[in-house]
Amino acid sequence: MVPRVLTVAGSDSGGGAGIQADLKTIALLGGFGMSAVTALTAQNTLGVKGIHEVPADFVEQQMEAVISDIGVDAMKTGMLTNSAIVLAVCQKVRKYLISKLVVDPVIFAKNGARLLSREAEEILKKELLPLARVITPNLPESEALTRCKTRGLKGMREAAVQIHKMGAKNVLIKGGHLSGAPVDVFCDGREVTDLRGGRIHTTQTHGTGCTISAAIAVELAKGSSPLEAVKTAKAFVTSAIQFSFPLGHGQGPVNPYAYIAREIEHVRINQKLK
Repeated sequence: MVPRVLTVAGSDSGGGAGIQADLKTIALLGGFGMSAVTALTAQNTLGVKGIHEVPADFVEQQMEAVISDIGVDAMKTGMLTNSAIVLAVCQKVRKYLISKLVVDPVIFAKNGARLLSREAEEILKKELLPLARVITPNLPESEALTRCKTRGLKGMREAAVQIHKMGAKNVLIKGGHLSGAPVDVFCDGREVTDLRGGRIHTTQTHGTGCTISAAIAVELAKGSSPLEAVKTAKAFVTSAIQFSFPLGHGQGPVNPYAYIAREIEHVRINQKLK
């Protein structure tokens, strides 16, 4: 059966992040994507112009409709906006015993604007974080979760351990905000693993967080271990950044199709060589 993956997140009218990025990623990696929309945003490559929150009971109704009929092998969350939505998500995860949950703790926009209320942030930490199979904060988000300044690789490792102790089963702290070669840190409670990569010099990075968390969810749905899922997702998003789109007048989107295009090209070349 095709892996069934539900994303609970906000809509990006510019198509580069949010529900739109999630569904592209899920489909390209061989999953069947479903969605529960938490907020409608008016945004483009220059930023978020407006947010219209979806009532929590309707978010819950969307989730109930999908899960009760189609079923869910893995789920990811993105922008949840307020306390009522966070609690609604937790209730459905518990009700349906969804164990393969990826939490992308969307707290801030790239310009620093808050996308999750402070009250909802506390509920996310206490209620949703312990339900996560994998949580994927970037550096500002890890600082918000731990209330500690994350300084360098050592600080990332310490933050990953601290967030694991808060209840998340596996923690991926993304190091793209650091200068120099980017390093992500993965912690499963037994050891801390540094995942190194090369710096791709581009401003077209809109949607990276959504893309990598959606990719992790697909790989978990396929049966991969959390670390294997993270490594595959990291390769997927690296290709997406490398071949990103120079669209709009600001920060353009990554290109999730690039990873699959390269695989198709490898097959084509191998067939020609036979």
